[in-house]
Amino acid sequence: MPPTFPASPASSPSLSLFSASLPSRDSVVAALRAAGCVFAEDEARLILTAAGTAAELTALVDRRVTGLPLELVLGWAEFRGLRIAVAPGVFVPRRRTEFLVSEALAHAPHAAVVVDLCCGSGAVGAGLAAALDRPEVHAADVDPVAVRCARGNLAGAGGRVYAGDLFDALPGALRGRVDILAANVPYVPTGEVALLPAEARDHEPLVALDGGADGLDVLRRVAAEAPGWLVPGGCLLVETSERQAPAAVDAFRRAGLTTRLAVCEELYAHVVIGVGD
Repeated sequence: MPPTFPASPASSPSLSLFSASLPSRDSVVAALRAAGCVFAEDEARLILTAAGTAAELTALVDRRVTGLPLELVLGWAEFRGLRIAVAPGVFVPRRRTEFLVSEALAHAPHAAVVVDLCCGSGAVGAGLAAALDRPEVHAADVDPVAVRCARGNLAGAGGRVYAGDLFDALPGALRGRVDILAANVPYVPTGEVALLPAEARDHEPLVALDGGADGLDVLRRVAAEAPGWLVPGGCLLVETSERQAPAAVDAFRRAGLTTRLAVCEELYAHVVIGVGD
């Protein structure tokens, strides 16, 4: 899942910018800008809001200027107006993935059963749960750290989160019942993982990024099994890149799904949508 982070801070400015009293907004902005943060003003506002004391603020700024992603500094990421808790070692939800949720809702606005596969923090499941009328929400991830995080984020929606490899993690009773199957699979080709920004490469789990030789290994596995889990007319949605989209569409069609590609130029988002018979 190629990240869209701003440039990582390159160095740590001296914390002597801060006095014993609560530092000013300008001093926080200066520290972040000196470290290479592209959106220093916006980040400063969020960090200042999160800190209650000068010591807390200094610690938060220090974490950010040494390269920790802003979302991990704050402990949350915004997704479709929700605050999604994130923890070290968990994939941070990207804004472009909001497009996947919008497309799912457009196709199935009255969905009763939702599955968030490769759920990470559970952001997609939480976004769908917030927009639908009390759906039955299930989520799964192979990473136990992500599972713990998603359980917290989906608890308010009554979501059930399972640990395991793709469909193997789901209860068999879901077969043939799923209205929306959203799978934010890893799709970075193995040879390109090292080229990712440091914030993703150094702080997010490899299993959430590496999609195999051409980036589509997990996508193909999901597409091949999805029809057996969908209700008639149910949809599978997977995010991919512009370059990979033709091969991803082909994988969906080979699985017997009626397929289309949805594109959002503003978010540079590409979502493959497959509908079951």
